[in-house]
Amino acid sequence: MHLLLRTLLLLITSRRRRPLGLWETSQLRLRVLPTDVDLALHVNNGMYFSLMDLGRFDLMVRSGAWDTLRARGWSPVVNLETITFRKSLDLWQRYTMATRIIGVDERAIYFEQRMVAGGELYARAYIATRLVSAAGPVPNEDIFAAVGQPPADLVLPEFLHRWREENALPSTRRPAPHLW
Repeated sequence: MHLLLRTLLLLITSRRRRPLGLWETSQLRLRVLPTDVDLALHVNNGMYFSLMDLGRFDLMVRSGAWDTLRARGWSPVVNLETITFRKSLDLWQRYTMATRIIGVDERAIYFEQRMVAGGELYARAYIATRLVSAAGPVPNEDIFAAVGQPPADLVLPEFLHRWREENALPSTRRPAPHLW
């Protein structure tokens, strides 16, 4: 919620930036703001995922996919995510967030996102996303018919297949009791 105004501003400003293809890489230049940090004055670990939403929105808006999805009543949701940290991003530090789609499978579209400062990798995340409608998950065939087919050479890395299988929760149509 605390990124709501920043997200709305990004949705406007991304339309003024150079258009991108959906399968290209978005580079979003940002600065660490006081609302991004914790008591140690660096980006809070949970904040990275919220900031990464901005990178995915930037790619979607600049590629034209955002308008297409919204016109159909589709909304993006994160299904699975993981992040690795290398260095801390500190208050007021400038950095670039790189966002690209790195593959698809029958259930998700996968993004790789990186936080980079001074040409150095600070953090990297992998995010599995879905599109949902009032009727439920949107099949990939419908998505690709609307936004275009992925490039033929876009192959999801094998480790992400295993990651998804090993970390997936049961379908919402099956029971998932909490038993410890």
